[in-house]
Amino acid sequence: MTVVVSATQMTPVVARRGRFGSVARISAAPIVVGVVLVLTLVWVASIPLDSIEQRTLNPDYILSRVGEHLLLTAAASALVAVLAIPAGIGVYRSRSKVVHAFALGLANIGQATPAVGVVILLAIVWQTGFATALVALVAYSFLPVLRNTLVGLEQVDGGVKEAARGMGMTSGQVLRRIELPLASPVILAGLRTALVFCVGVATIATFINAGGLGDMIVNGLKLQRFPVLLVGAVLVAAIAVLIDWIAGLVEEAVRPRGL
Repeated sequence: MTVVVSATQMTPVVARRGRFGSVARISAAPIVVGVVLVLTLVWVASIPLDSIEQRTLNPDYILSRVGEHLLLTAAASALVAVLAIPAGIGVYRSRSKVVHAFALGLANIGQATPAVGVVILLAIVWQTGFATALVALVAYSFLPVLRNTLVGLEQVDGGVKEAARGMGMTSGQVLRRIELPLASPVILAGLRTALVFCVGVATIATFINAGGLGDMIVNGLKLQRFPVLLVGAVLVAAIAVLIDWIAGLVEEAVRPRGL
């Protein structure tokens, strides 16, 4: 006996599966991070801590280090967005291969240099502290946003831009209404990469007295306290995953329809 299933009967099932898959994809990262943090907390609470570990593994100290880490990451990411996106637009509008090559080459210097080298070099020639770490993070994270801004603008279909000009739009209007919206997914992908870079590189800010979760990791290594080292590493990883997850949601939300 042959059973025939119509398309109208299959549609609700497919829709439910699609919604379930979307919800699972969106909620996977925070659920995994939450489980890992809870397991880490339970493990730390189940083992005896000496006086040194107790001075580090307490809510006040941990929240202070997390706050410093997030502040440094957020400030660096905001500066990168403010500086790199307009720089990419300016290089794109110049239409000069020399300017294009110079801008990418200059940004490559910060990206190719080891992060520790950038931080220590700036500390030697300038000073230690938050401001130096911030400059180092901006220099290290500048390239992905600049490069993605250029790539995103350059990949916009020329026919679409010509059609917009044929409708009487100025070059500025074409940029604001056509090119930037169509390039936004690529630009946001660069910002997402820069955010994750900042979270990771911010851990070495401790070497120049800029705080952050790097303090916990370094203290755990120097004092040979594995619980302190583990908690610091887990917190950095959790922040990186959650920030990447939030950036992914923003990227999906602002993506133009049809892309």
